[in-house]
Amino acid sequence: MATIRFKALEASMSRVPRIVKAPSTKISEYYGVNVFDKKVMAEYMSKDIYKQVMQTIEDGKTIDRKITNSVASAMKAWAMEKQVTHYTHRFQPLTGTTAEKHDAFFEPINDNDVIERFDGSQLAQQEPDASRLPNGGIRNTFEARGYTAWDPSSPAFIIGNTMCIPTIYISYTGEALDYKTPLLKALNSVDQAAVDVCGYFDKNVNKVSATLGWEQEYFLVDKALFAARPDLVMTGRTVFGHSPAKGQELDDHYFGSIPDRAHAYMVELEIECMKLGIPLKTRHNEVAPNQYEFAPIFEEANLAVDHNQLLMDIMDKIARKHNLRVLLHEKPFATVNGSGKHNNWSLSTNTGINLLSPGKTPKSNMQFLTFLINTIKAVHDNERLLRASMATAGNEHRLGANEAPPAIISVFIGRELTNMLNELVSKVNDNKPLTAEEKTELKLNIGKIPEILLDNTDRNRTSPFAFTGNKFEFRAIGSSANCSAAMVVINSIVAKQLIQFKKDVDAQIKKGIKKDEAILRILKKYTISSKAIRFEGNGYGDEWIVEAEKRGLSHLKTTPLAIAEMGSKQTLDLYDSLGVMTNRETIARREIAYDLYTNLIRIESRIVGDIAQNHILPTALRYQNHLIKNVQGLKDILDAKEFKDASSVQLDMIKDISAHIKTIKETVGEMINERKRINMLESPKEKALQYCDIVKPMFDTIRYSVDKLELMVDDEIWPLPKYRELLFNH
Repeated sequence: MATIRFKALEASMSRVPRIVKAPSTKISEYYGVNVFDKKVMAEYMSKDIYKQVMQTIEDGKTIDRKITNSVASAMKAWAMEKQVTHYTHRFQPLTGTTAEKHDAFFEPINDNDVIERFDGSQLAQQEPDASRLPNGGIRNTFEARGYTAWDPSSPAFIIGNTMCIPTIYISYTGEALDYKTPLLKALNSVDQAAVDVCGYFDKNVNKVSATLGWEQEYFLVDKALFAARPDLVMTGRTVFGHSPAKGQELDDHYFGSIPDRAHAYMVELEIECMKLGIPLKTRHNEVAPNQYEFAPIFEEANLAVDHNQLLMDIMDKIARKHNLRVLLHEKPFATVNGSGKHNNWSLSTNTGINLLSPGKTPKSNMQFLTFLINTIKAVHDNERLLRASMATAGNEHRLGANEAPPAIISVFIGRELTNMLNELVSKVNDNKPLTAEEKTELKLNIGKIPEILLDNTDRNRTSPFAFTGNKFEFRAIGSSANCSAAMVVINSIVAKQLIQFKKDVDAQIKKGIKKDEAILRILKKYTISSKAIRFEGNGYGDEWIVEAEKRGLSHLKTTPLAIAEMGSKQTLDLYDSLGVMTNRETIARREIAYDLYTNLIRIESRIVGDIAQNHILPTALRYQNHLIKNVQGLKDILDAKEFKDASSVQLDMIKDISAHIKTIKETVGEMINERKRINMLESPKEKALQYCDIVKPMFDTIRYSVDKLELMVDDEIWPLPKYRELLFNH
C-alpha cells in the first residue's frame, strides 16, 4: 500500500495544468450558444408560437399541447444543426443528483429506412422507471411506470451530442417524485401571495419572482491521491487523517492567488458553463487549503436550481480531464473548514423592484419593511422546518463547527434595522391612530432606511439566515445539496405568511382603519411576536445555546431529529394548504430522508471497518513487529542496564501501539454487531436514530486511535495519503 501511496504522490507532482482557451476573448460571443433560449426560439419559431411559449415562461400560463409539435420541430432543427443525435428528459429525483435516459432522434419507417423524429409527444413526456429511484413508499417495484414532463420555464440545452430537456418527474398516479415539482408549486404560491400584498403599494405589479444566487464551495484533490483513499472514493470524505502541521490558521489560502492547476480547471469549467448560459461571475480561493468557490449572478429560482445541479455535474467531468477530483461533501477533511452552498434569496417584481431592497420614498420603504418583517415572521414560525431543509448526513459534520452557522435557526438583520423595528413598535399604537406629528416622524425615519443600510450590510457569518442589504442569505445549506429543498421551504413559508398578512390587514381595514395604519399595526404585531428569532451576536458561542433555549428556539442537533419535522402537522398543513405537496408526498420525503441518512452512515461504517481492519491494523502490526525485532536485537548486544535504558522508548511505543490496535479491533467488532442489529429494525426513523446515536459515535473512537497510529508508524509504510499530501498538493 505504501508503494501505491508514493506512486500516487509522484504522479500528482508531475501534473501539468491543462490549458484550454475560450472560443473568444468576449464571453458575450459564446455565452448561451448551447442553450435553446429566447433568442434562439425567436429565430426557429413562428411569431405566434413564440408568443405562446413566452406567455408560458413569463406568465406561468399552461402551454397548449397543440403547439408542442411546433416547439419540438424547432428544437430538433436547432439541435441537429449542432450535430445532436439524441435527446433526454433531465430530471431531479430524490437522490439529490440528476437523472436522464437518452433516446435517439431516429425512428424506423420500414425495413430499410429511418427518419429523424422528435415530435410534441416526445418533448412533453417520457416514461422512465418510477420504482428504482427513491419514492418513500409511493410506488412499488411492480408499479414501475413514472413520467417526466417538460418544464418550459427552464430552457433546453446541449451537452455533447445530446439535447437535455429540463422536466418534472411524477408517478403514474401524478404524485411528485422529484425536487422540481414542489419547487414550481412553491414559486407559484409565493408569486400569487406577494402580488396580492404588493397591491397595497403598487397596482402595476402582476408578477413576483423568487430569485436565487447560490455560492458553491468545493475542494479539489489530485485524482491519483483520491484513488488511493478508499474513504474518499466511497464516501466523499476522509474518515481518518491526522491534522497536518499547518492547516488554515495562517489564512494564507483565503482569497490568495489561485494555483495554476486549479486556475486552469476553473477556466475550462467557466467556458463550458458560459456556453450553457450559467452566469458564473466569481471565483476565488476559500478558507481551507485546496478549497475554492464559484458564484453566479442572481437568476429566477427555478432556473438557478437547474443551473446549480448542472454545474455540479460539469464540475466533476471537467475535473477528471485535469486529473483532479471535486469533493462536494460538506466535511471532507476533519481539521479544516467544510463546504457550504449559501442560498441568497429575494423577491423581484415585473416592474423591476427588489422587494427586499429599500427604495427612495417612504412608500417604497413601507413595502420593503412589509416583506422584510413577514419573512422574519415566517422564519420564526417555521424555524424547525427550515432546520430540516438543510439536515443531511454530510452537513451534520459541518454545522456549528466554527465555520458554518449552528443548528439553531436565527435571523440577523443588523443594528440599524433592529433600531428601526424597535422604533416602529414604540411609535405605533394599536388602540388609537397616529397623530399627524407621529406620522410625519415615522414617515421621515422610514424614508431614511436606504441611508442607514448604506454602511450596514455586513454579514454575520455565524447567522444561518442573515439579511445582507437586499436579500436574505441562508448560509447553512450543505455544498452537495439540491437548492430546491431550501427553496421549497423558504418560498412556501413566506407565501403562507403573506397570505395571513393580507387577511390581517384586510380585517383591520374592514374595521375602518386606514390602509397605512392597518399595515403598520400588523407589522408591529409581527415584529413583537417574532422577536425571539432575531439575534445579532455570536452564533458560535456556548452562551447562544443557553439564550436560544430561553427564547424557546429549537436546537435540533442531529439530522434524524430535524428530519422528524418534515412530517409534523404544521408542515403537512403548510404544504397541503398551498397545494405544494400532498400529505402523502410530504411523508414520503421524510421516509426517504431517513433511509438516505441510514444508508450513508451505514456505508461510512463499512468503509471505517474496511480501512481499519484491512489497511491500518496490518500496517500497525507490521511496524510493531519491526520495533519488537529492534528490542530483541538490543537485548542480544547490550547488558541488562544498558538494555533497559536503550529499549524503554521502543517498549512504550509497542505498548501504545498495542493499546490502539486493541481499541480499533474491539470497537470495529462492536460497531459491526450493532450495525447488524439495527439493520433488522423495521422503522426507518428508529434505524436513522440508532445509526446516529450508537454507530456514528464509534467512528470518533476508532478515528482517534487510527490518527494516533498515523503519527507513530513509519511514514514510509503508512497506507493512506496524508492530509499534508491531499491538502497541500496543487
